Amino acid sequence: MQGMTIIVKTVVRIVTSFIVLYGIYIVLYGHLTPGGGFPGGVIVAAAYILIMLAYGKEVALRSFGDKSASLLDNLGAFGFLAIALLGLTGGYFFLNFINHGQPFRLVSAGTLPLSNIAIGVKVSACLYAVFIALAIFGRAVYRAMEEPGKEER
Repeated sequence: MQGMTIIVKTVVRIVTSFIVLYGIYIVLYGHLTPGGGFPGGVIVAAAYILIMLAYGKEVALRSFGDKSASLLDNLGAFGFLAIALLGLTGGYFFLNFINHGQPFRLVSAGTLPLSNIAIGVKVSACLYAVFIALAIFGRAVYRAMEEPGKEER
């Protein structure tokens, strides 16, 4: 049986959706409350890392693999850069070219929520990819340390 006990898996299955929902909330309301793309992305990445820890590497990589994480990482970076470059249409890099709404409303900050979303996608995918890489690399280093004589042959 792969992963942890059935109790841990059941709790993770229930809690993960709430963690992802809270991370999305932090990303979307980052221009009104403390938070934003980076902390929201870290929270979303923590949910996927929790899935990997509870269910095992193979199950987690089937649902959200390293190639998907790399693709989302690049799309987040490209989206953030595109928002910044679109500001050049008004004459300035990162110009807030979307009309401002009423203060303390969700759609009131122009391009800032779009930037938060792009950074949230990038951070969550990047942290998950780093965790995957460390899990795979850490296993390889651990095996090499267990059998030091095999490398010399």
